[in-house]
Parts: sequence; C-alpha cells; structure tokens
Amino acid sequence: MKPAAFDYMAAETLEEAVSALARAGGDGKILAGGQSLVPMLNFRLVRPSILIDINRIRNLGNVDVTGDVVRIGALTRHHSLETSPVIKAHLPVMTAAMQHVAHLAVRNRGTIGGSLSHADPAAELPMLAVLLDAKIAIRSLHGRRVADARRFFTGSLTTDLKHDEIVTDVEFPRLSPNVGWAFEETARRAGDFALAAVAVTMSTRDGKADRVRIGMMGVGETPLRAPEAEDLLAGKAIDAQVLEAAASTIVAAVEPHTDLHASADYRRFLVGALARRAIRAAWQRACGALP
Repeated sequence: MKPAAFDYMAAETLEEAVSALARAGGDGKILAGGQSLVPMLNFRLVRPSILIDINRIRNLGNVDVTGDVVRIGALTRHHSLETSPVIKAHLPVMTAAMQHVAHLAVRNRGTIGGSLSHADPAAELPMLAVLLDAKIAIRSLHGRRVADARRFFTGSLTTDLKHDEIVTDVEFPRLSPNVGWAFEETARRAGDFALAAVAVTMSTRDGKADRVRIGMMGVGETPLRAPEAEDLLAGKAIDAQVLEAAASTIVAAVEPHTDLHASADYRRFLVGALARRAIRAAWQRACGALP
C-alpha cells in the first residue's frame, strides 16, 4: 500500500520543528528514523497532514557523560548505542539489549527518541528506560519539561506526550563498575519482536544483593518493573531458593495477553525462566564471577 498524501518539512532547528508541530494542531508526525512510522503510513494506520523531518537538527544525536549521568540525544541510532564505547563502559546492559533490536538495517536508522515515543511494549529501549529510571526531556513551544520514564508510558503505543511535544534527549544514571547486570530475551526468530524479555541490575553489600532493579517487557501493555521481587531479593545472598521465590513472585504478578505469537500462559512461563537466568547472571557479575 501507499500512504495517504501529506506535506513534508525538513526542520533545521528544534524551534522550527516544535513550531510546525504546534501549527499542525495534532495532525503532524515527527520523522526521525521512520522504522515504525513509515510502515504505519503505508498501511494508513496514521494519516498525518504533515511530516516534520528532524534529521537535520544539530546536537540531537550526541552521547555524553556528565558526572553520574549518560545523556543520549533523541536522534542517536540504535546501532550507535550498540557499538558506542561510552555506552559499553557506563551502560553495558544497554549494549547487550541493543543486539536484540530487529535487524542491522533497522538499527542503522531507528532512533532512541522514536522508540520511546512509539512506546511499543515489546521494544527494548522503553524497558531499559523504565529499568534504569531514565529522565526523558521533552520540548514544545511552551518550553522544556522532564518526564520520569515510569510515568511516561501510559499504554500500548501510548505515552504522555502531547501532540505538540518532541522528545529531545534521555538521561540515564551511569552504572558504577561494581554493578552486576543481565539482559535475557526470547523471540521466535532473531530480529523478531520479543515474546518476553527481562533485564536486571544489582550491586552487593556485605555479600548480599543491594539496589536491585528488574525490568520486563512483552508481558504487559507497557514496560514493567517487578517491585515485589526487587524487595524480596534485597538484603539476601541469592541462592537457588531465593532465586526461585523471586521468579515465582514475578510470574504471579504479570498479566500478559494471548496473541498470534504466544499464549498468556506461555509468556508467563517464559518471563519466569528469563528472570531466573537474568537474576543469576546479574548476581554473578556483581560478585565478580562473570565479566
């Protein structure tokens, strides 16, 4: 199919982009990588009156470290995140996760700002944003605001972005070298959307788990955290019994849907299995047993 007719504008500055978006009155779309938008246009799932291309705007594709924060510009491509030495040094769980995103052709064009704005519940970057308590910077004609990732995603393909707002950058807290991490994902084929995925970060204190974070995707309308399991693991040395209790807590908490790819029961089973692997690997890294 072909998209419905639309106007096109290549913005040179952020001010031009937000002004054009405001003038569209809710009938405009931002074009960054286009890896989700263009298929939706072709199937006429969206019919904007204008596409506002932001690829010419400078300084939206930078990755910087300031103190304990890694700032990633909205136009940063998936492949750049996958191969960035800065990301590998300070957010290694992101490096691991980006290898699961679609195929190289998609990773070469897709952007972090587009992924967060699209809010697919089976996408890796929204889940990482929730896992790591990222701060999402947003611009409009009214100025700049910052949204907490855990409140940004409100439903499947739905965020709290207003029709005249653009994501400009994302700030992630830098992981210290002693933080253990893990990312586990299952898809039917390499490059397919995930059936489920689990990511974990934790540190150790006096030989016990500390500052535990567990993120999940593919098992709800939004990326999820597992606060009950996080609390259960905190302050404990992770042995087989503790690991099983945490995984059971996660399985009991999620409410996945049945679709063409997997039943709800299978997704529930899968997230438990992935949680066991991810928690174990993160614990081993935190203890120095894994690189």
